[in-house]
Amino acid sequence: MKVIRKSLRYPVFAVLAGVVVFAPLACVSTGPVAPASYPKARMGDVVDDYSGVKVADPYRWLEDPDAKESRAWIEAQNKITYPYLNKIPQRAALEKRLTKLWNYEKYGLPLKKGGRYFFTKNDGLQNQDVLYTTESLDDEPRVLLDPNKLSEDGTIALAGRSISEDGKLMAYGLSIEGSDWREYHVRDVATGKDLDDHIKWIKFSGASWTKDGKGFYYSRYDEPNEESKLQDVNYFKKLYYHRVGEPQAEDTLVYHRPDKKEWGFGGFTTEDGNYLCISISKGTERKNLFYYRSMDDPDGDMIELISEFEAQYSMIDNDGPVFWFRTDLDAPKGRVIAIDIRTPQKRYWREIIPEADETLRRVNLVGNKFVCSYLKDAHTQIKMFDIDGKFVREVQFPGLGTAYGFGGKREETETFYAYSSYTDPGTMYRYDMNTGESEIYRRPEVDFDPTEYETKQVFFNSKDGTRVPMFITHKKGITLDGNNPTLLYGYGGFNIAITPRFSVTNLVWMEMGGVYAVANLRGGGEYGKDWHSAGKKLNKQNVFDDFIAAAEW
Repeated sequence: MKVIRKSLRYPVFAVLAGVVVFAPLACVSTGPVAPASYPKARMGDVVDDYSGVKVADPYRWLEDPDAKESRAWIEAQNKITYPYLNKIPQRAALEKRLTKLWNYEKYGLPLKKGGRYFFTKNDGLQNQDVLYTTESLDDEPRVLLDPNKLSEDGTIALAGRSISEDGKLMAYGLSIEGSDWREYHVRDVATGKDLDDHIKWIKFSGASWTKDGKGFYYSRYDEPNEESKLQDVNYFKKLYYHRVGEPQAEDTLVYHRPDKKEWGFGGFTTEDGNYLCISISKGTERKNLFYYRSMDDPDGDMIELISEFEAQYSMIDNDGPVFWFRTDLDAPKGRVIAIDIRTPQKRYWREIIPEADETLRRVNLVGNKFVCSYLKDAHTQIKMFDIDGKFVREVQFPGLGTAYGFGGKREETETFYAYSSYTDPGTMYRYDMNTGESEIYRRPEVDFDPTEYETKQVFFNSKDGTRVPMFITHKKGITLDGNNPTLLYGYGGFNIAITPRFSVTNLVWMEMGGVYAVANLRGGGEYGKDWHSAGKKLNKQNVFDDFIAAAEW
């Protein structure tokens, strides 16, 4: 597929859906290079039968990267690759510059539970973020968990944490060497010591504490085959309740569906502690069911509030029997509705915040206000509404960027958020829900001057006339005449929105005079369900057409 016009003097480095096509810069030269003799990859005899259609997969053996044969093949490839890379004269200077830029303190947003704050911090080049806790933002924080000390090579990661309502206990998950499997433990916050609890075979699930702090809900699969656990497809997920201090074997099976092997369960308790809720998913489609039951009836049946896979329903909070949801039902860009579980029929559902021109991605309830995170042409817009849906205010940001956070409880008056862009590494703010004022909480110090760069957004027409947005970032003063080395990135799939974010590698590219461009292709989530649908299945060609049009622009 040819996407670059011959008139370009410099290469466009094309990145589409994770595939990178590299072309060497004119300044890089390694001298004459002898043709490489690449190692042969053995062709196996694996053939899969899909309803009578036989599909060969001769390189299945390479899916086990730790197998002896795979390691030998990888090492043989490296013996060809690294001698070539090491001869590039600019390589050492680039490595030095990248290391210096990456070496800055990085913080996670504070979470408040039981009068305490919890947050992560990385000194700069640590393999894993360290979890801290403090009673006040002005006090010296205390290390609660340092995953870097759990392994010599830094490959054990903190992969999920949940703090009990009183802030006394933390359930936390660990991932070993990047595996999706999680093992959960329980740590006493005051002492920093682990209890005896050890929960295994958790995947794609967090932990949700009951309000009394005596236990938590989690989802798991049956114990897999040890030899093939990283390759096997997982079916028949189950929702359990774990009581602190008891062995996993005694955990209570809360819900499962032996007749629905592909269903996944996410269980959580409402903030008031009165309801257990289950969101049920199937595959990667963003549609779900929603069941619940009263915590006063722990042995009762789950009640089916949403019983069809027709739309996405994300529960925001509840006011007694009134449940608030963000949904795309009859609203491709999202809206907020209220369902009174005493009269759950659709004809009684109330619309609180109607669909807007922008795409509604997330909604939190903090300070008795709905904090709505919208995407306006692929950058963040935050609007606040009261519980009746009346507009209160909009949060102002310094430019075209991405903001996230705004978590907290319904009665709290403070929240935190982070704002980042292609030229902002991620400034954190404390936000007053009453006054609407933002104050800087933390600002990272990175060795570059953001005022030397600029980001603008342009729009171009794709092959079928669809208007597509694109961000372009570069050093100020560059003339955009088609003669600059350009890195063009795009991803169109799975309803994922590509929004502005800071990247050290992109910064180094721009320091050398490169232009960084990001096209928001169809298939993503920038403009809601319709935009996503326009780039999947039989419409997939639109994604490539959008990318070609971006390169031609």
